[in-house]
Amino acid sequence: MVAAIQNQIYDQLDAISHSLRAFSLKLTGNNVDAEDLYQDTALRIINNADKFRPNTNFKAWAVTIMRNIFINNYRKKMRRGVLLDQTPNNYYINSGDVVVDNDGEHNVAYNELMKMVASLPDDFRVPFWMAHQGYKYDEIAQQLEAPLGTIKSRIFFARKKLQRMYEERHREARA
Repeated sequence: MVAAIQNQIYDQLDAISHSLRAFSLKLTGNNVDAEDLYQDTALRIINNADKFRPNTNFKAWAVTIMRNIFINNYRKKMRRGVLLDQTPNNYYINSGDVVVDNDGEHNVAYNELMKMVASLPDDFRVPFWMAHQGYKYDEIAQQLEAPLGTIKSRIFFARKKLQRMYEERHREARA
């Protein structure tokens, strides 16, 4: 009897897998996280097959499970304060696609910032600059032949260093 129910669950899951994968992609926005979400959902469906009530809407049950897993994962990321760090490798730091008309004061600030970027050590400046130009993290890692985690760390620390340098510069200017 249990094997029959298990087989029935597998068949129903297989029948809606395309819809679940599409829904997971819509929720997460990228293929890697979508596949992880789909696998977590499939595992939870299989582990909780005994909780499914026959003659009810299997797809609705599965979508509810997926949505709840997504929400729980999102809340965990928010609590940890690493929502952006947990995003996929195609997160853009600042692609520069938006052009904003500004006055001379902004140009001066931009030039100052570019000097600060230029003063960073190559290990930090190069990955930071590539990310600024719109390269994905994994593309940067591949081109620089460095581990992905190292690239993410270097970009993170470059941003933090630039932020400190900028704040120090403006603290001195105000004094």
